[in-house]
Amino acid sequence: MNMLFRSSLVDTADHHPMLRESVGKLVGRYGRRYFQDLHRSRGKPTELWAELAAGGFLGLMAPEAYGGGGLGLADYAVMVEEVAAQGCPLLSLVINSITIPIIEAHGDEALKREWLPGLANGSRKIAFAITEPDAGTNTHRISTTASQSGDGWRLNGRKYWTSAVDEADAIMVVARSGAPDARGRAPLSLFLIPADVKGLSRTPIETALHVPETQFMLFFDDVAIPAGSLIGKAGDGLRQVFAGLNPERVCAAAINNGIARFALEQGARYANDRRVWDVPIGAHQGVAHPLAKAYMAVQQARLMTARAAALSDQGSSEAGEAANIAKFAAADASLEALDQAIQVHGGNGLAIEYGLADLWFVARLHKTAPVSREMILNFVAQHSLGLPKSY
Repeated sequence: MNMLFRSSLVDTADHHPMLRESVGKLVGRYGRRYFQDLHRSRGKPTELWAELAAGGFLGLMAPEAYGGGGLGLADYAVMVEEVAAQGCPLLSLVINSITIPIIEAHGDEALKREWLPGLANGSRKIAFAITEPDAGTNTHRISTTASQSGDGWRLNGRKYWTSAVDEADAIMVVARSGAPDARGRAPLSLFLIPADVKGLSRTPIETALHVPETQFMLFFDDVAIPAGSLIGKAGDGLRQVFAGLNPERVCAAAINNGIARFALEQGARYANDRRVWDVPIGAHQGVAHPLAKAYMAVQQARLMTARAAALSDQGSSEAGEAANIAKFAAADASLEALDQAIQVHGGNGLAIEYGLADLWFVARLHKTAPVSREMILNFVAQHSLGLPKSY
């Protein structure tokens, strides 16, 4: 288990240190090499996922009435960070942080009973499809349409960067479901459809990410779905999606915080063990100070992540601002931590066996997704500083 970071500095509940220890020990039995081997073999973390489920960790946020732990985002984010801190940044954990809150907040009783127990015990998975090639961050420009047809709906369009569809039982899809208003904004609706529904095809996207989750382009060709596929009310999709946006950003930050912890643990160990001119290289300020600076930035990002999760659990209006800042800070801090850890290792830092270089693009992903750093700066400028809207 990673021991450099005192959990008491960032934890918001008395049971969090015990939660960290439990998750760290479980995932530590797998470790970085296991995760790297998955990428080489194009395998899936089936055993790890099953153990996380058996330990009750996947269902921490799900209500107890549906087989979950009845806890909050603060607890789930601790778990996500610890998994990544063992060298296993699982992006699928972020997907669960979106879909579980949306179903809990906006699904009817039948939908909750059908899906929440399976999501909590790891037996079922849902992919989340919102991003499109021509819409980017502007959700109002989504072009995938849902048209009423008899008692059901028909979906047409395409989605981009939809993760882990090949592992999913169903896909949660955001689509336009009516004519645009004077500002060009069409009502959005949220649908849950089978991953193997007729008329849906998918194409893998080749990426630089060394993770077991595959990214896909999805094509909806007149996909017929029943009325029961609609989550909540038609046209209410944008509000529904917001139930998952803050958890998504917090958990993206948690993954990066975990990656940063792993990197600094490896960097500090190497700086203590590697000796040149009869002293550890860590005795030199040129090595020690960059690592120390990176450590401080990571701790600050972890504090903001914990604060964002706590505010979200409280239903605070400040949760959105905190979640955006946490994601922004964690992305930057993790890349600096990785860069310094790689530099300390010299040429070895670029060798896959040391487990650092192949984490780079996973960490870099969260400067762009799930919301770009530029849109976060826009949000803070407008909503936190009261500056004019710039887009």
